[in-house]
Amino acid sequence: QVQLVESGGGLVQAGGSLRLSCAASGSIFSPNAMGWFRQAPGKQRELVASLTSGGYTDYADAVKGRFTISRDNDKNTVFLQMNSLKPDDTAVYYCNVAVISLDANYWGKGTLVTVSS
Repeated sequence: QVQLVESGGGLVQAGGSLRLSCAASGSIFSPNAMGWFRQAPGKQRELVASLTSGGYTDYADAVKGRFTISRDNDKNTVFLQMNSLKPDDTAVYYCNVAVISLDANYWGKGTLVTVSS
C-alpha cells in the first residue's frame, strides 16, 4: 500500500514562494505519474501539475510559468516549487500518485496553502 505525506504548506504573502514536498512510502511501479491537485473552498479539486515517470509534465494554465514540479525517483518524492503566489492560489494542496499499470490512485491528506493579499 502506498502512503503519501505532504509538507511545506503555510501562510505567505502575495508574490512570495513556497515549496511543497510529498514523500511516498511503499512500492510505486512504473509507469506512473506523481502530481499535485488543489481544492479551494467551494470549488472542485483540480490538477495543478503532474510529472510522469517518463518525464512528461503537465501544468494547469493558471500556474504555468510560476510553478515547477520535480521528482526524486530514488526517494519517491515529488516537489512543487511555487513562485509569484497569488491569493487565488489559496487552497488545500493534495499529492497524488497514479500507477498506470495497476489503475491505482493514491492521495495524501493535503496541506493548506494560504496566500494573503
